[in-house]
Amino acid sequence: MEGQPQGPPNPAAMENGTEPCGEERPPEVQETTVTEGAAKIVFPSANEVFYNPVQEFNRDLTCAVITEFARIQLGAKGIQIKVPGEKDVQKVFVDLSEQEEDKAELKEGANLAPGDQPRTAAVRDICEEGLRVLEGLAASGLRSIRFALEVPGLRSVVANDASARAVDLIHRNVQLNDVAHLVQPSQADARMLMYQHQKASERFDVIDLDPYGSPAPFLDAAVQAVSEGGLLCVTCTDMAVLAGNSGETCYSKYGAMALKSRACHEMALRIVLHSLDLHANCYQRFVVPLLSISADFYVRVFVRVFTGQAKVKASARVKFSAACGPPVAPECEHCGQRHQLGGPMWAEPLHDLDFVGHVLEAVSANPGRFHTAERIRGVLSVVAEELLDVPLYYTLDQLSSTIHCSTPRLLQLRSALLHAGFRVSLSHACKNAVKTDAPSSALWDIMRCWEKECPVKRERLSETSPAFRILSVEPRLQANFTIRDDANPSSRQRGLKRFQANPEANWGPRPRARPQGKAAGEAMEERRKLLQNKRKEPDEDLAQRAAQLKTFPCKRFKEGTCQRGDQCCYSHSPLTPKATAKATPTDCPEAPNQNPLGPGAAAGPGED
Repeated sequence: MEGQPQGPPNPAAMENGTEPCGEERPPEVQETTVTEGAAKIVFPSANEVFYNPVQEFNRDLTCAVITEFARIQLGAKGIQIKVPGEKDVQKVFVDLSEQEEDKAELKEGANLAPGDQPRTAAVRDICEEGLRVLEGLAASGLRSIRFALEVPGLRSVVANDASARAVDLIHRNVQLNDVAHLVQPSQADARMLMYQHQKASERFDVIDLDPYGSPAPFLDAAVQAVSEGGLLCVTCTDMAVLAGNSGETCYSKYGAMALKSRACHEMALRIVLHSLDLHANCYQRFVVPLLSISADFYVRVFVRVFTGQAKVKASARVKFSAACGPPVAPECEHCGQRHQLGGPMWAEPLHDLDFVGHVLEAVSANPGRFHTAERIRGVLSVVAEELLDVPLYYTLDQLSSTIHCSTPRLLQLRSALLHAGFRVSLSHACKNAVKTDAPSSALWDIMRCWEKECPVKRERLSETSPAFRILSVEPRLQANFTIRDDANPSSRQRGLKRFQANPEANWGPRPRARPQGKAAGEAMEERRKLLQNKRKEPDEDLAQRAAQLKTFPCKRFKEGTCQRGDQCCYSHSPLTPKATAKATPTDCPEAPNQNPLGPGAAAGPGED
């Protein structure tokens, strides 16, 4: 999304984009107006304040989750929330079941005195018994303003940032959206602000942390500043660390070793949840995950924080005794390779399926509320289908590449597992993932049976390779690859948008906001293009390519047999008639023209 100079407001705003502006300002004060959800914000075109339009899905999902959390919290106090667009839909759901309608009437009547009207909470209004929300790193204040405009049942929203430029911008955007009665700008270190709200009466009901990079420095303060049963929303964009590229860095930040594997995205979620729980355990508190999502270039977790000594002890192990182990041999029994040790990580379910179902139902019933509602619906549908008690997953390409065979279809592998009596599901974290409770021995037996239908050339396999060792064992389980009806999950049958395509060109993490907008603009775009696909050979002009090749010697030069000596290059320069007479056609075998040159003919340049 390109920035446009800020001018008079124009009602014809582009959806999730910029508004056309007529009045142009000097380049040093150019600003961009963005409309997202119900909010409209202004921020500098230079990179002084951070904003990433790709994370609209993150912000939409957060609004949906906090709305359902408010429905639960305020419902216990007899307060009903009013979400725009839900009125007619709620009537439909009540009419579907007379029994549920009776239950709803009984519950409503239990909280009301005779003659009283039900208390309600709407968007933009202050609810005295509502939620106190903190956005610790607010930047432009977009997220906080969207909370005030789209989430009902709020008492106050604190939009905090350590940058004076960002806080000035928050003030402007709060006034622009007329939410000064709800949103309170704050300039402070997020950690100090949360440490100042440790008292039970001053804690926040919802804390949202979306830092640039790792949230590790803020977790200790966050688990102390959130209320009993409060909601903690955390984003991590340092996926290179969490996905295993730097295990020692991951250990220093999150207290766990990350492994570089195909299941690295789910492992990243479990490492973050373990780190949150570990910080909470220091204060006799523990976390209960509501929803954990791996999307695009980040992971996002929503957890509730409770206090309880018994539960804190259960975070280590169910039976309070010393652990015994290791449970595996030094080498894998199937492929003979050494095991790698990662973790510790969260081993319990990643989601609360009841809560996920409520969010999914609300988003599906009111699709016009969010711009990314279609994607939210697809992702939550896959989440609802996941096996909660099965950590991590396999991938189709991983299984087939290990034994060097062709890849089976997803439905064929799922059907084989179902025929064998095991459970199987997809994973929202990876498109070709397979989560199953089948032991690895059964899974490799199924792959051995598949290899018999699509044989590999055994003579090409090294005897020490994992493929040779796995295929040298006869399968004990005879796999049945006949497609079953229940092998195709509901989300796949309905064609939901489960895995997002690239949202825009050069998308991904944006550069860190800097004073005066340094390292932004065209220079940053050029640097991004330069580093994009840096391990691949770039497309170049043919003349430029030829000039580059001339810096490399030919094969015979490396062997010391090229007659051109120091003048040799991989693609030889045009030869003069005199040089041609001395040179033989076999000087450089790389040149395609090996025929002797006729009288008076000039040799053309050799080509790669």
